[in-house]
Amino acid sequence: MGSDTIPLLTPYKMGNFDLSHRIVLAPLTRQRSFNSIPQQHAILYYSQRASKGGLLIAEATGVSDTAQGYPNTPGIWTKEQVEAWKPIVDAVHEKGGVFFCQIWHVGRVSNYEFQPNGQPPISCTDKPVAPQVRANGIDVAKFAPPRRLATEEIPLIVNNFRVAARNAIEAGFDGVEIHGAHGYLIDQFLKDQVNDRTDKYGGSLENRCRFALEIVEAIVNEIGADKVGIRLSPYANYMESGDSNPDALGLYMVNSLNKFGILYCHVVEPRMVKVGEKVETPHNLLPMRNAFRGTFIVAEGYNREEGNKAISSGYADLVAYGRVFLANPDLPRRFELDAPLNRYNRDTFYIPDPVIGYTDYPFLQSDAQKES
Repeated sequence: MGSDTIPLLTPYKMGNFDLSHRIVLAPLTRQRSFNSIPQQHAILYYSQRASKGGLLIAEATGVSDTAQGYPNTPGIWTKEQVEAWKPIVDAVHEKGGVFFCQIWHVGRVSNYEFQPNGQPPISCTDKPVAPQVRANGIDVAKFAPPRRLATEEIPLIVNNFRVAARNAIEAGFDGVEIHGAHGYLIDQFLKDQVNDRTDKYGGSLENRCRFALEIVEAIVNEIGADKVGIRLSPYANYMESGDSNPDALGLYMVNSLNKFGILYCHVVEPRMVKVGEKVETPHNLLPMRNAFRGTFIVAEGYNREEGNKAISSGYADLVAYGRVFLANPDLPRRFELDAPLNRYNRDTFYIPDPVIGYTDYPFLQSDAQKES
């Protein structure tokens, strides 16, 4: 590495993993895993974005048959799913990449059609999410009223996460990222706008965080703290999951996570209140970054310049890129050269096509031209 190497391309030691750069593939739902089973076309998609010593986080992957809320999202609760992930993971490892599986449960962000036997989705509450309208004004998603989990059922959900983590390691993943963000089940428990429970999982900040921390503890005990990360979005209000005191929530969570010694904490920027829309905010992640003792990853809305600044200033250890990495499979190389970026096409983010908008984004041609 020369003195002119940009901060994003400097090496970093993340626990037992030697990363060659700080650019992370953020977990991105792509809706191309038919019948909740990862498909062969994902081998090319992930291997295209893999680089030696680069960290990739797989798309959100369901922990049980009650965890799903979108069409064609993958799972990791059956033997068939584990086997389907293996060649995808192998392809990333062949390129020298580090690969974590993000595991999730959508909670109330679901509908009867995604649930076993057409039952209501489960949550910490029985309050439904209002229908969602995408930016184009169409494509309305409606969610079924959820069923409030009984206190004695919650350990069963914790166990689903534990088994999913074990399955991820069996599939060859280097570790798991627990999805505790974006208004899904864990976030529903964390946030006081949603969580209206009166048992030991509701009310106080400590009680609202209990479910998340029980999941962390179960997974740490199952696969080891050195293979565990978590994603949090205390400042966001996705799926009507906001909190009245996000500063306190974020700090309580990272201080509690320190007791388990997990590998990393991956946090969504306060400025991203809505997906894809930056807003002015008085909050930042520095207090959480300073409190957390593991690797700190920031995400949402970063470009090359902001990413370099986040690393050089010590604001973060790694920066996760989503839509821009989706559209630029060779993103680290493009950032190195400060090359132009492909523009992403929102219309093809979630279509089921195994190629279009998935594996057909072009690589840079400049390297080949220089050699000729």
